[in-house]
Amino acid sequence: MPLTIRRATAEDVPAIVAMLADDELGALRESPADLAPYERAFAAIDASGHEVLVVAEQDGAVVGTLQLTVLHGLSRRGASRAQIEAVRVASTSRGEGLGERLVRWAVEEAAARGCAIVQLTSDKGRADAHRFYRRLGFAQSHEGFKLALS
Repeated sequence: MPLTIRRATAEDVPAIVAMLADDELGALRESPADLAPYERAFAAIDASGHEVLVVAEQDGAVVGTLQLTVLHGLSRRGASRAQIEAVRVASTSRGEGLGERLVRWAVEEAAARGCAIVQLTSDKGRADAHRFYRRLGFAQSHEGFKLALS
């Protein structure tokens, strides 16, 4: 089936949130019953010239998503880097290569935007995701740290 990767719209937010909540970790931290915070976040992302939230659409249904953010910096001789976040594929569409197509799209988009590096983080408990990213050529070269502020 043909797959279209396109910029997300506000109408896609419920489907995106459903995918974010549809796993063990997401079920603990997402709240699809209250879309207001997600709608505010979508508006901020959509207004930014350095971020793009996309969906993968197949046969009229949203079956995948990711967010790509360009980070400008001085390190590496002023190189820009792209951060991939929140890669998700609908549970009914997993195993069909859609995640790979989404990530490859993001890498190509990052290159087109002049980025020198593409980076992402993945929860330590997501062993299958780690294998997936290594298969796509990503190296586990750094140790990540997070600090919750609320």
